[in-house]
Amino acid sequence: MLRILRHGFAVVLLTLLTQIGGLAWLLALALRRFLPWPGRLIFPALFVCVYAAATLVTHQVAPLFGRVPLRCFTSANLAVRTPIYCALNRNYVTPELKAAAEAYADHMASSFPGTTTLALDANFPFVTGFPLMPHLSHNDGRKLDLALYYRDDAGNFRNGETRSPLGYFAFQQPLANSPQPCANRKRFISLRWDLTWLQPLFPDWDIEPTRMKEALHWLSSEGRNHGIEKVFLEPHIPARLGISNDTIRFQGCRAARHDDHIHIQLR
Repeated sequence: MLRILRHGFAVVLLTLLTQIGGLAWLLALALRRFLPWPGRLIFPALFVCVYAAATLVTHQVAPLFGRVPLRCFTSANLAVRTPIYCALNRNYVTPELKAAAEAYADHMASSFPGTTTLALDANFPFVTGFPLMPHLSHNDGRKLDLALYYRDDAGNFRNGETRSPLGYFAFQQPLANSPQPCANRKRFISLRWDLTWLQPLFPDWDIEPTRMKEALHWLSSEGRNHGIEKVFLEPHIPARLGISNDTIRFQGCRAARHDDHIHIQLR
């Protein structure tokens, strides 16, 4: 019974993390019976091989279901922040969103030569409505998180870098008199984590204002022509940059903070 529970837990966890990992685990369990070596010793390597093969197959099959992967290893203007997102199959979007994200990245590279735009969490490859935890809405291929552009304390732009290794959880703190709609609200059920204990571990970088202002301007104007309907960001960032547009919205106090990344979604 304990063994069944252990494998069941692994299947559920891997499914939640990668969507296809639970299936790969079950397939590896089935294949283990045909191996001449002790299953307990060989199983981890077998699972990795099965999962890698399943990921490659997913790259080829997902477009048939309306989603395509963002490239993981590329020198183009748009890059995934870390291969971890690709390894976990969290880099899938609709073809329309991929085209919009690439157009945005190309514009930023044209406006500021050499600038690399970083993509963070996107969506899983299959099944509309399947949750991409801990996000509330990344479940249909039409949502994508983008990293902020940063400068260090010497004022140098940090190209292709973010304050945290994943691009998340290093929050930009509001300046004095900035809008703070959640400052005095009680949060009983919420994903709005401040993670105060974690902040000192990240470099004390600020947003790069020139690139950030241009980014928000493009996303809320030309981005509409590419289908971008909403841009979620904490209000203190566009207020600081002097940007006001109906496309740029506050995600609400129960959702995760959005002053460590930009969330875009298609109509």
